[in-house]
Amino acid sequence: MLTPFLFPVSGVETWLWLPPLAAFVVSFFTSMVGISGAFLLMPFQMSVLGYGGPSASATNLVFNLFATPGGVWRYARDHRMAWPLARLIILGTLPGVVMGFYLRTLYLPDVARFKLFVGVVLLLLAWRLLKEIAPWAKRRADPTPAGGSTLHLTQSDWRRMEFALGEHTFGFSVPAMLTLAFVVGIIGGTYGIGGGAIIAPFCIAIFRLPVAVVAGAALAGTFATSVIGVMVYSVLALPGGGHAAPDWLLGSLFGLGGLAGMYLGAATQKHVPQVRLKTGLGILLFGLSGMYLWPY
Repeated sequence: MLTPFLFPVSGVETWLWLPPLAAFVVSFFTSMVGISGAFLLMPFQMSVLGYGGPSASATNLVFNLFATPGGVWRYARDHRMAWPLARLIILGTLPGVVMGFYLRTLYLPDVARFKLFVGVVLLLLAWRLLKEIAPWAKRRADPTPAGGSTLHLTQSDWRRMEFALGEHTFGFSVPAMLTLAFVVGIIGGTYGIGGGAIIAPFCIAIFRLPVAVVAGAALAGTFATSVIGVMVYSVLALPGGGHAAPDWLLGSLFGLGGLAGMYLGAATQKHVPQVRLKTGLGILLFGLSGMYLWPY
């Protein structure tokens, strides 16, 4: 369609082909590290479409409802889904997403202040990832799984969880993971990406888990928390009255492009070296954070 279309709910005016195309491109790459395209669609909405109010966060969550099932299904089909880790992420992030709604609507309702928040979050994630892959950093091997490698749960109790991936074993403290999930759930609910999406870089940088272990579980957590997030933004009233309901048409167009991008990205991930995925994500996040923090 050559004529720009006016979305009645959000007031965004753009071509109908642009939202799904943008979502496809960003989702293809971000799904390889367990991050939904919503992570980069928020900057796209603010900087390209001029849409940055609280309902923009809700629209990002709608995108997740369409886009993440493709990636989750692909990881599960390839036996690369860490379901016990996904359950921990969901359990920790759900209450945080609800708190994130109040943080967004009470303290970050205007676009200028929200851009500062987004810039800080992106900068923190970029720093953690780039520090992890720096030449001087001490790190253990982070293998790219072979085509036949599958994940196996080797230990699971209230204290610790461990997985085997090929010849390598990776583990983490369960209470620490739940605490991290709760904190990033608050951030994710505020940002509009779901609780599971933002936890992937932290799991990689802090718990030193490989992308192959984290990616599928983070996408599964993103889907579950996005369902709750959309309900919260649609039902709970804003401080000044009304609701921050999403633009379902715009979010659905994002979601259709993201569904295809995430499926193909999940299928391609096992063929891309892990260090390249981390480097590319870190540089991209650093550039976006600089764009939003520079005016301050």
